[in-house]
Amino acid sequence: MYSMRHLEIMAELPVHDTLGSAASELKISESALSQAITAIEKHAGETLCLRRKAHGIRLTASGQHFAAMARKILAEVGELRATFPQTEGALRGPVRFGCFASLSPHLIPATLEGFDHPEVKLDVRVGTHDELLPALRGGEIDVAFVYDLQLPADMDKQPIYQTEMQVVLHPEHRLAKLDRPLELADLVDESLIVYESDPSTQHQMQLFASQGLVPKITASVPQMILVAAMVGRGLGYGLLMRRPNNAEVSIEGRPLAFRELKAPNYPNAVVAITPKGVQIPARVQALIDHCTCAMAESW
Repeated sequence: MYSMRHLEIMAELPVHDTLGSAASELKISESALSQAITAIEKHAGETLCLRRKAHGIRLTASGQHFAAMARKILAEVGELRATFPQTEGALRGPVRFGCFASLSPHLIPATLEGFDHPEVKLDVRVGTHDELLPALRGGEIDVAFVYDLQLPADMDKQPIYQTEMQVVLHPEHRLAKLDRPLELADLVDESLIVYESDPSTQHQMQLFASQGLVPKITASVPQMILVAAMVGRGLGYGLLMRRPNNAEVSIEGRPLAFRELKAPNYPNAVVAITPKGVQIPARVQALIDHCTCAMAESW
C-alpha cells in the first residue's frame, strides 16, 4: 500500500521540473527518489511520471490526478494531527452539543457568546431526553445540557447551575399578590398549564402526588414559551425551573409574576451529561466550562 512518504513525494512532484530539484526539496537522493517513484507506479499499475534525462520530469494525466489526491489526503492528515490530541490553548475540531428544549433559549445564546475558540466548530441540537440520550449513546453528539431529572446510570454529569421549581402567574392573579412563598395546596384548584415534555411533566406531577394532591390541568403544551404566553393572558399558571437571564415577560411582551414554591420543592440542577467512562475532549470540556461561567454571570 501507499505510505505517507509516497504521498509526500507525489504531492511534491508537480512543482518541479527535474528529479534533482524534487529530491533536494524532499531531502533524499535522486536515485532514491527515482526508486520511490518506480515503487509508487508499481502499486498504481501505470506510469505516473515521465522521466527523461534531457527533458526532466513530467507527470502524466494519471500522475497529476494522483498528486492532487495525495495533497488532499496530506491536508486532511494534517488537520487530524492538529485536532487529535488537543494541545493547551490551541483547540480545534467539531463539538456537537445538545440542549433540552425548554433550556435552549436561555442556555444556548449565552453559551455561544464569548466562546473564544475560532477553530472549534459548534453544532447544536435541541430536543427532549428521548431524543438527546440516544444521540449521546450513538455518538451523534458529544455532550447534552439537561435537567438532572431521571438520568440513566450510563451517563456522567457535571453541574452547570443549581435550580428549583417556581410558579409563574399573571401579575393580577390573587396568588401573585400574596407576600409569602406559595404552596401546592394554594395551586391545586387553579388552572395549570403544563409543559408537556418528560421528565419535566412527570416531575411536576410527582410534586403534587407527594402531598396527595391532583392538579387541575387546563392545557398541556409542547413549548415553555407557549406556557408563558398563555399565563401572560391570564389563562392559568405554570410551573417552571428557575433559570438565569429569564425575562419576566411573555413573548408578546405581557408581564409575568414569578413566585417561590414552598417545600416539597426538591432542589435540582442543570447538568452537562456525557456517556459514562468516555474521555471528554479538551474542546468539549472547554465548552462545558464556558457554559458554566456564562450561566453564573447571567443571574
